Amino acid sequence: MARFKPVHKGMKLLPVDLDRQLVPGTFEHALNYLVDHELDLSALEARYCNDEQGASAYDPAVLLKIILLAYSRGLIGSRRIEAACRENIVFMALSGDSQPHFTTLAAFVAELGDGAARLFAQVLTLCDRQGLIGREMFAIDGVKLPGNASKTRSGTRADFLRRAEKMEAAAKKMLDRHRAADAVAADSGPSDREARQLARLQAEARKYREWLTAHPQDRTGARGAVRLSNQTDNESAKMATGKGVIQGYTGVAAVDGRAQVIVEAQAHGTGSEQELLWPVVKATGSLRTPATLITADAGYHSEANLKALAEAAIPALIADPDMRARDERFKDQDRHKAKPDPLHPKGKAKQETRRFRPADFDYDPEAGTCRCPAGKALYQNGSNCTHNGYLATKFTGAQRDCVPCGLRNQCLRTPEKTQVRQVCFFRGKAPETPESHTDRMKRAIDSEEGRRRYGRRFATVEPVFGNVRANKRMDRFTLRGRAKVDGQWKLYCMVHNIEKLAHQGYAR
Repeated sequence: MARFKPVHKGMKLLPVDLDRQLVPGTFEHALNYLVDHELDLSALEARYCNDEQGASAYDPAVLLKIILLAYSRGLIGSRRIEAACRENIVFMALSGDSQPHFTTLAAFVAELGDGAARLFAQVLTLCDRQGLIGREMFAIDGVKLPGNASKTRSGTRADFLRRAEKMEAAAKKMLDRHRAADAVAADSGPSDREARQLARLQAEARKYREWLTAHPQDRTGARGAVRLSNQTDNESAKMATGKGVIQGYTGVAAVDGRAQVIVEAQAHGTGSEQELLWPVVKATGSLRTPATLITADAGYHSEANLKALAEAAIPALIADPDMRARDERFKDQDRHKAKPDPLHPKGKAKQETRRFRPADFDYDPEAGTCRCPAGKALYQNGSNCTHNGYLATKFTGAQRDCVPCGLRNQCLRTPEKTQVRQVCFFRGKAPETPESHTDRMKRAIDSEEGRRRYGRRFATVEPVFGNVRANKRMDRFTLRGRAKVDGQWKLYCMVHNIEKLAHQGYAR
């Protein structure tokens, strides 16, 4: 039988040179050099006032190294980072064998504030110095990440008022029942379980009342619409994602096309991407050239955004919602949508009734007549109507035909409310309607050159979010408040940029 040398897997006392654990070419080696020789940390050091009195503090350079190294390894929780400083040799080497308490680490990240933006800008300057920023194209995209807030604590002020009144009514009902029982038997007080339940109801109702007093108005969006508030983090938002509804923030990033360096990073407490395009574009003004192309997907498309870009003379290719339907490269995308989602619930899907569309109606443009799928004639109530800049012909069904029709459920969205069906047929652009910015963008993005340039967006920005979320496992925010979350998102993106420096900048 073959014999092999023994393998030791237990504890062993070894002399270790900590400096040699930071191997050149690795992320931790680049991070150590960057913090010690390139970054200006005087603003962080100015926070400490223990020159003559007080205990010694941990060097902010050491804390910054620990946090960024932990984020690069997918460690976000401060307790796990503290454990790594005690057990991982790379953390020991990078921090000089410092072992800060988890509260110190958590406080450092939470209090970083504007310091994160200054550090991000310094790292970006180093990337530019190394030739990693080409300024040919900035691709903008975002990702919705859960925050440190409970989505069950979301609602409007009216919702919170109803919950408080409901809890107060339940508490009053319990008290009335106990008083009635006390009148019959003097020793029939509430049990311990009922007493705890009553105290909990009263405490929750009191919290709702205090929150309503502290926040006399609802949150509103850019157009004045009411947005849901949140008791645990009122600057976060309740957002729908492909994996369900979350309570958190949208992290937006602008990525340069040359080496996938993130040139701008912002976090916002809203799920509406249309509102986030212009703030990011404006923030990249110092880096852009007159020829820098801005690209973004359909989530950032709006007439207002396109108008702002055109008035600022900024080259841009912003996809509209129907862009893929017009592109022959995506002609087979429906077959992928038909595939079952492995993360989707395996229960039987609810079947929705298909409603009749205008294509199901028999329309004769020459005669100006229209018949519904049931064979009934509709009368014309507008032959030269203009809808969103397009000429249209409108038809309406007769009440005597639509009300008793057996196809009402297939024809009307709300058959219990709507009596007759209306249908509209478009005949092209109205001649007097001026060309919109959306029409100009469609023409630009559908051209051969536009498709070629816009096609680079996928390979520029999508791998960046894959690296941050999947490789680095930075898939949630641990802080509350937009300012703190924005700082943490900049730290996440800074890790990505330092990795680019380590592998493509300093490595050369």
